[in-house]
Amino acid sequence: MATLGLVEYKNASPEVRAVYDEIMATRKTDWINNFWKAIAHDPVTLKRTWNDIKQIMAPGALDPLTKEMVYLAVSVSNQCNYCIASHTAGARKAGMSDAMFKELMAVVGMANESNRLVSGYQVEIDDKFKT
Repeated sequence: MATLGLVEYKNASPEVRAVYDEIMATRKTDWINNFWKAIAHDPVTLKRTWNDIKQIMAPGALDPLTKEMVYLAVSVSNQCNYCIASHTAGARKAGMSDAMFKELMAVVGMANESNRLVSGYQVEIDDKFKT
C-alpha cells in the first residue's frame, strides 16, 4: 500500500483532476495508474512530474521505443519494481519484442557488473576517452 494511500479520481481536488484528465487524454487511456494517484497527495509534485515526463518522453531525437527501453534499463538498475512493470508495458506497446527485452537485460546486467568492477578496482579513465 502506498504510504499516504491513493487519490482516486472521484476524491481528487479540481487541480488534481485537471492533471489526471491531461494524463488520460495524452496517453489515450481511461484510467490513472497508481504512481500518479500516490503522488497526487502533493498536487505541485504531481503537476511538475507530469509536465517533466510529458516533455522528456515526447517525440525527439530518440524514438519512443528507445526512450522506454532506457527508462526500463534504469528502473532495473534502481530496482524499482513498479517502474519495471510500467516501462516494460510501455516498451512492449512501443514495439519491444521478447528478444529485445532479453538482450536489454543482458546489457543491463553486464553494465552493472562491469561498473562495479571498475568502481572496486578504482580504474582511472583512459586519456583517449577524455577527448
